[in-house]
Amino acid sequence: MRKTIVSALLMLLTSGAYAQVYLDPQAPIEERVKDALSRMTVQEKIKILHAQSKFTSAGVPRLGIRQLNMDDGPHGVREELEWNTWNPARWTNDYCVAFPSLTCLAATWNRDLSALYGNSISEEFAFRGKDILLGPGVNIQRTPLNGRAFEYMGEDPYLAGEMAVPYIQAVQRNGVACCLKHFVLNDQEIDRFSVNVNVSERALREIYLYPFEQAVKRANVWTIMGSYNLWKGDHCCHNDELLNGILKKEWQWDGALVSDWGGTTNTMQAVYGGLDIEMGTFTDGKLKESEFTYDDYYLARPFEQLINEGKVPMSVLDEKAGRVLRTIFRSAMNPKKVIGSMCSEAHYDACRQIAEEGIVLLRNEKCGMSNAQSAAPLLPLDLTKYQRILVVGENATRSLTQGGGSSELKTLRDISPLDGLRSQLSTGNSQPSVDYAQGYYSGRAMYDHVDKLDPARQEALKQEALEKAREADLVIFIGGMNKNTRQDCENSDREGYDLSFGQNELIAALAAIQPRLVVVTFGGNPYAMPWLQQVPAVVHCWYLGSESGRALANILTGQVCPSGKLPVTFAKRYEDYPYVRFGEEAYPGLKGVDAPKNSAGEVPRRQVYYKEDVFVGYRGFDKNKTKALFPFGFGLSYTTFGYDKLNVQATDNRLEVEVTVRNTGSVAGKETVQLYVSSPKNKQIEKPVKELKSFAKSRLLQPGESQTLKMVVPVASLASWNEAVHQWQNDSGTYLIQVGASSADIKLKQSVKL
Repeated sequence: MRKTIVSALLMLLTSGAYAQVYLDPQAPIEERVKDALSRMTVQEKIKILHAQSKFTSAGVPRLGIRQLNMDDGPHGVREELEWNTWNPARWTNDYCVAFPSLTCLAATWNRDLSALYGNSISEEFAFRGKDILLGPGVNIQRTPLNGRAFEYMGEDPYLAGEMAVPYIQAVQRNGVACCLKHFVLNDQEIDRFSVNVNVSERALREIYLYPFEQAVKRANVWTIMGSYNLWKGDHCCHNDELLNGILKKEWQWDGALVSDWGGTTNTMQAVYGGLDIEMGTFTDGKLKESEFTYDDYYLARPFEQLINEGKVPMSVLDEKAGRVLRTIFRSAMNPKKVIGSMCSEAHYDACRQIAEEGIVLLRNEKCGMSNAQSAAPLLPLDLTKYQRILVVGENATRSLTQGGGSSELKTLRDISPLDGLRSQLSTGNSQPSVDYAQGYYSGRAMYDHVDKLDPARQEALKQEALEKAREADLVIFIGGMNKNTRQDCENSDREGYDLSFGQNELIAALAAIQPRLVVVTFGGNPYAMPWLQQVPAVVHCWYLGSESGRALANILTGQVCPSGKLPVTFAKRYEDYPYVRFGEEAYPGLKGVDAPKNSAGEVPRRQVYYKEDVFVGYRGFDKNKTKALFPFGFGLSYTTFGYDKLNVQATDNRLEVEVTVRNTGSVAGKETVQLYVSSPKNKQIEKPVKELKSFAKSRLLQPGESQTLKMVVPVASLASWNEAVHQWQNDSGTYLIQVGASSADIKLKQSVKL
């Protein structure tokens, strides 16, 4: 009798009605989602839609469904914070590798390095028990004043999309979800919580949505973070037309939309506007603590009450909960999620490789030591020529992994530029002395606060540097921007296009004393160089992460040949950027402008108008016939390259392009071949002069060695957005295919009819 009862119970528990499919890692995810939903109460479904701490959202403990652990940022795993404050938890085992900034990754123009980056950083996230990596960011660098541009991938949507896709694919292969951000039009930090962006439908599609679309359709990114700003009067964290209309219905995206921290403002908009996980409500995203509980969130008790009263159908709740469960099963409960590792030598090696290929050599002129010696480019440094080297500049010793807002990192080790140079220059037969002078100071790296600087101290530091420069054979200035507020920092934009803290005056004074001067700058944005003609060598480094010093030293001494190319245009003057001619309404926008209230009864605090339309970055420089200081795609090398044998073959749906690149110089190096397309003229819309449509980076080519690079351009990618019919449209006619070393250095051209 007992055996019969036991057998019956076993059969009942293992039958289709009771089998816990949602816990079966081998079952299809959609079956797991459906099964889990059938077992959850309304309250449990509500719980998984909002935060339960600063960086987690709830699971369902009763059913064994795990919570989601999230963390900043795009460049490394943020240190652990307390459960319900922004204070550090002060753990001793939450150090990480700081990887280079995403502008640096974009400057490599190397898809393989993007995949290496994603694999390495996700191993650190996995080891720390994180399920969602809050990044990468693919907003467009419309203005060189954007304080958060260092987190993004430049001014061109094609480049941003191409570099984001391998990163996301590699991260998610390891069972960690990427949270692509900030969707969309979060292109300035001034009034980021309340600025309404006015942009044409065409520019929205061709420029600002494009990299997000690539990440959705090609990388199947698992989560996306909504942006703070408004579009068409509604916040982008719960914007029905944007999230439900474009992202979920048109693009058929099945992931979970996560609010930016504090980006949710209204229950009914959150319910019907496409938001799935609400984070950070009742804070400004960084500073203010909430007097409310997590159950007071817009998608918490207020939503549950609407469901229980029948004012919102259960299908709305199930759709959101299903998306969150899908994310949990893909990440937190993914049986293939890697164990990962932290601060491994492999990760430091990846960091250094990315940093080396992202560094851009902007200028390298001849600089002879004496009349008896033949003049040669100053870089790479010939250490046999120098006995006394002086390094000047705060960024030679300053930690550039600190500050910046949510991207701040707690690192186990950082090699500073000064330490990297001293280590590199102390090897070999020649060992010049390396002295240091700070030259200027900038204050502490703080969020939303700027230190008051002492002019007397600033002048004293400058004079010390100039005195030491008179005794040196070579000066290496290391400055640029940092992670201070109003430099490269979240929640503030730069105050001007010039370098701050008296750096322009210091560089000019150093150049007047010592003609053998190398200027090295860090930062996520372009800047003015009024001293350029006085300086023989200029190197731009973005932010290089933990291996900063070693990577820079390898480039300066020629251990590595530079191959980085600019993902942004450096203008001679701020006024040359395309949007500036339209005045304040184009940036930072107009305050106090009459505007209709949105459905939540809000009026945007500021209105900004993207009047340059699709002519962002180099597109606008081409249209306005404005010569850049350094054009998009520009970057020098220690060797030279020749281009030959351009061959373009057209099929019904794609162009197949081949070009041969040869190392015509004397050292081994890599070259990035860029493919631009000029479309036939269209009477209805103005087309850019040319647009980047593909690129390929060569392997390391020895002197005299050549490589044939192949690029494929889908014909569909040549389409423009037709606002009259609200869809993509290809024009028939003659297209001009151009390959070159930058947007302003075209080597070969070939026409093709489509």
